[in-house]
Amino acid sequence: WNVNYHHSSAEPETFIPTSSDVHSVNTCLLFCLCPGVCGCCGALRPRYKRLVDNIFPEDPEDGLVKANMEKLTFYALSAPEKLDRIGAYLSERLSRDVARHRYGYVCIAMEALDQLLMACHCQSINLFVESFLKMVRKLLEADKPNLQILGTNSFVKFANIEEDTPSYHRSYDFFVSRFSEMCHSSYEDPDIRTKIRMAGIKGLQGVVRKTVNDELQANIWDPQHMDKIVPSLLFNLQQGEGTERSALLPQSQHALQKEKESPAELTERCFRELLGRAAYGNIKNAVTPVLTHLDNHSLWESKTFAVRCFKIIMYSIQSQHSHLVIQQLLSHLDANSKNSATVRAGIVEVLLEAAAIAASGSVGPTVLEVFNTLLRQLRLSVDYELTGSYDSCGNIGSKIIKEHEERQLQEAVIKTIGSFANTLPTYQRSEVMLFIMGKIPVPGMHPVLASEKSGLEGNRMIQVMLLKSLLQVTTGFQTTNMLTALPSSFLDPLLAFTLMEDAEIRLLVLEILVSLIDRHDNWPKFTSISIISDIAVLKLKVDKCSRQDNLFMKKHAQQLYRHIFLACKEESSSQPHFEALYALLALLSIELANEEVVVDLIRLALALQDLALANEETLPIYNRCAIHALSASYLNLICQLTTVPAFCQHVQEVIEMRQKEVPFLLPEDVFIESPRSLEGHVLFLQSKITEVLGGSGYNTDRLATPYVPLPTDEDRLSKRKSIGETISLQVEVESRNSPEKEEVSEEITFETLKNAIGTPPPSPSGTITAGYGQTQSRSVPVYEMKFPDLCVY
Repeated sequence: WNVNYHHSSAEPETFIPTSSDVHSVNTCLLFCLCPGVCGCCGALRPRYKRLVDNIFPEDPEDGLVKANMEKLTFYALSAPEKLDRIGAYLSERLSRDVARHRYGYVCIAMEALDQLLMACHCQSINLFVESFLKMVRKLLEADKPNLQILGTNSFVKFANIEEDTPSYHRSYDFFVSRFSEMCHSSYEDPDIRTKIRMAGIKGLQGVVRKTVNDELQANIWDPQHMDKIVPSLLFNLQQGEGTERSALLPQSQHALQKEKESPAELTERCFRELLGRAAYGNIKNAVTPVLTHLDNHSLWESKTFAVRCFKIIMYSIQSQHSHLVIQQLLSHLDANSKNSATVRAGIVEVLLEAAAIAASGSVGPTVLEVFNTLLRQLRLSVDYELTGSYDSCGNIGSKIIKEHEERQLQEAVIKTIGSFANTLPTYQRSEVMLFIMGKIPVPGMHPVLASEKSGLEGNRMIQVMLLKSLLQVTTGFQTTNMLTALPSSFLDPLLAFTLMEDAEIRLLVLEILVSLIDRHDNWPKFTSISIISDIAVLKLKVDKCSRQDNLFMKKHAQQLYRHIFLACKEESSSQPHFEALYALLALLSIELANEEVVVDLIRLALALQDLALANEETLPIYNRCAIHALSASYLNLICQLTTVPAFCQHVQEVIEMRQKEVPFLLPEDVFIESPRSLEGHVLFLQSKITEVLGGSGYNTDRLATPYVPLPTDEDRLSKRKSIGETISLQVEVESRNSPEKEEVSEEITFETLKNAIGTPPPSPSGTITAGYGQTQSRSVPVYEMKFPDLCVY
């Protein structure tokens, strides 16, 4: 096609047709309009359009013309500046074919686009991608499920391509919304519905892969996107609940399952991938929609699905981020404080599972805050149970509080506290033990915890719940230094509970003490009190007593003995109490006993025998017989641990005589059938035991003096049943010290001061002692001490 141009140097270019030009145009029009004549229009079209047209066969069933596709690909690689035009033209053809329902050509166009995307990685790819995404969007907006699936598959292929150049203006908002809608498809045909949902899940997976690591893209972790992606995944996960078998298959079988996997299985894989890509700052945005979904669909009550979701979360996220999930669950528990007990129990159950999965230290930097939240839930549950209302004003609302549901919640919280404690190192567990002890209402120390409406019973219930929590924390607790792990600030208030009248509280404290002392898992061998003929069958794990253990016993031994003795005097004690006391004595002998401690424990056992015989005590016959049985069982154990033959012989003789004459003084009889009378005594002789132990090298001076614990102010406080009585005691003390009732005091002279200073303090064991086994005859007054000259001024 020849066109002549006539130029003028003075004027702009002007097109002036000549007669030959007109002839040429007419000739071309003739060729074009006559059907029998071969036209020349194809030669006039741009080369990229001709190459694109050539990839489409006359019959779409023949598929893409591969040879021509190779030419088009080579051209696109040789002339990358034409890539955007190729994409625009393909998009134009595809839109026309979609409108004309020529779906075969639509598939060919998308196949060509996919191949071009895979082959080209030049700087012009961005403009081509815009055309590609425009075509994908056209397919996703179509009503035909096959077109939606076709568009999704192309998008997934595109998502797996790593682009060389960044894009500043590309948006995936439409794709997030559309794929989320497809995940909720309600198409009538179930097979097609499943395919659409799976396409939607794959599409969301593709969006995440394409955007999660691209800082230039809109942040996929923003709530506006997560609030669509996560609920869509959970919806499909919930639809296939119970199909968790894929997670249990070996890795080699996952490939075989991939082709046949259900939407739920695909969803789980996608959800795991999403969570695995979450950085520290994105965990909250990923987990919040999960909590909201479980709230909106009332899925906490059933627990199963909620637990499954958070198992997936905890196993998928990076382990160092576990504490963030824990903190979100705790915050959600607080936010649901006035919700039903079943909802709160569901959240607690999820917390329990999450803590079990998380690695050591998963609680994170706010260790005590975790336990503070759980203890606060215990207190609220007790208040709700006793007041019958979630309202602090006591107004009964529309919600009905069920006591058994609150009790189930309380047990779940206690169990969860133990689960969290198991993830902590020893030093942090010691801190948690002190923290919980500080929350327990201890008479005379920190009594206010329960609300006014729950009253005294609420206080008692909280004591029980917190002691149960403490027992969970101490279970499995092992330390090499008892002195630092169990300071006086912890041990003193704990032992104070052994003197309370509440039998349940006393038993819990005894179990806590046993759990703390048992460092070699010997407790299960002493759960029942009995006469063991040969302790070798128990296969006890015994280590030599360390220096730290000796220091601990030197400081706290007399305190422990005193509380064991006084605990035996409680009339409300039953078989579990005596079994716990037996375990405590046995473990003290195994874990913490040197020769001096062994002598003290034998002295304590003989004192218990005297207690059972004392006429001034108002103990029931059952308690007296039980104390005899406890003393006999322990002496039978300790004599075998000391391996002194004469000692073992004496104990064995007494036991055999009791079996014949007074069997109710042995555990095998007294705990099976309560004795009605106490007649006859076959006793362990202090003189005989002192003789045989002294002959074996033991220092038996202390055995000559009967053990008698001295009363302290602690007894008076511990015997108070309630906080109200403790407060009244404080008022009584204050009234005594008031100036209105001042009494005339005696005249203070030098002699009275001298006598006061010269009086030695009483020993905790009831005798004046300077150390283990050494009797001190007299304390030297300060004013009689002789000091070197350099120390006097």
